[in-house]
Amino acid sequence: MGESGAILLWLRRDFRLADHPALAAAAASGRPVIPVFVLDPVAEVWGAAPRWRLGEALAAFAAALDRIGARLVLRRGAALDTLLALIAETGATAVYWSRDLNPAAKARDTAVKAALKAAGVEARSFPGQVLFDPWTVETGQGGPYRVYTPFWKAVRGRDPGAPLPPVTALRPPATAPASEALADWRLGAAMNRGAAVVARHAQVGEATALARLDRFLETGIAGYAERRDLPAEPGTSGLSENLAWGEISARTIWHAGRRAMDAGAAGAETFLKELVWRDFAWHLMAHFPELGSRNWRPEWDAFPWQGDSPAAERWRRGQTGAPLVDAAMRELFITGTMHNRARMIAASYLTKHLLTDWRVGLAWFAETLIDWDPASNAMGWQWVAGSGPDASPFFRIFNPEGQAAKFDPDGRYRQHYLAAGAPGAQAFFAAAPRSWNLDPAAPPPAPLVDLAEGRARALAAYQALKG
Repeated sequence: MGESGAILLWLRRDFRLADHPALAAAAASGRPVIPVFVLDPVAEVWGAAPRWRLGEALAAFAAALDRIGARLVLRRGAALDTLLALIAETGATAVYWSRDLNPAAKARDTAVKAALKAAGVEARSFPGQVLFDPWTVETGQGGPYRVYTPFWKAVRGRDPGAPLPPVTALRPPATAPASEALADWRLGAAMNRGAAVVARHAQVGEATALARLDRFLETGIAGYAERRDLPAEPGTSGLSENLAWGEISARTIWHAGRRAMDAGAAGAETFLKELVWRDFAWHLMAHFPELGSRNWRPEWDAFPWQGDSPAAERWRRGQTGAPLVDAAMRELFITGTMHNRARMIAASYLTKHLLTDWRVGLAWFAETLIDWDPASNAMGWQWVAGSGPDASPFFRIFNPEGQAAKFDPDGRYRQHYLAAGAPGAQAFFAAAPRSWNLDPAAPPPAPLVDLAEGRARALAAYQALKG
């Protein structure tokens, strides 16, 4: 048995030293702290890009822990079994972790907490994933908000608390438990040759995230409201990637945005609203765990959604013949992210012009996004499809040509990804699976559907559902 009284700090998607309540509490206890990440069945089913990005986050955070005298322990297996084994090895008497509102994670954590307490082990969960825990924001009737604007009004004046300072030292155990090797997990294997392409765009780690925030505050937040919808412009913060992996906290971003707003930055309030939209999505998923698998509005179960199909496959490959949609799908495959305006247009095309079930799109984004966030992904797809809470009406059908004229008027975004020999086009053909048999010299694909005909078909289907 090892040194008694040690705390296992069970890490999941919270790879930062600053504003990390579980880590701060463990450090403040004065007890030995053993940081551990368990690759368990919840994480094993993540898509190719999230698994690759997890590996990058783990490597960066292991280095950050090393700099403060701690060592990250990696283990693979069922969470409870693995934690109990580590407790037996180290004599640890407590397990601390950050709450995860993803339904699969919540179910796991509830079972783990009960089993640990039954075994006489201290088990504590801490906030940190969102600005406000879901049970702290309620309507006047005591239930969850189902519409965003009242939710925003309820929280915009709240103080989520000051961010905690970074932990600068952890007391090590007398003997560190053995760790598996990150390379042996081959987390990027499913990315194949695409990993090297996406790696050029990923911005990994806490230091990078904080620098990204500083850069946005200096150069981007003032014009955020006007520039955030222009996919060819660097008008957004890019922090969704780092938020997804907990390399920066929502609270840190919130306070930075509030300071900018108080200083008169024109785009600051719009930026804060987007941060709160993320909270809203997590609150909905916490209260309605089937948000990512079932139509929020049950009447949409009768809508004639099409399942996966050759047309959906052409959408995934950026071969629809709608240039803005195809550019968006290529951006996703090259960078592991997609501009938010482009996400809405690509999702509208799939669910409305192609009448394809939103879950087909949700699954592809879950496979390919390095900023994959289960709640935002589900909320976004159901919002566009019209089936979700506070959704865009189904009859709001984005016309890719009209959207391109408005938001990519000079064509720079489309040219970057579609023009022969352009950097984005070259990167796409370098990253795309060989099995797709794509020919860089082939002419642009013919349109899958006439945009006017696709719109008319979608509206007819909607009228039939209403009637």
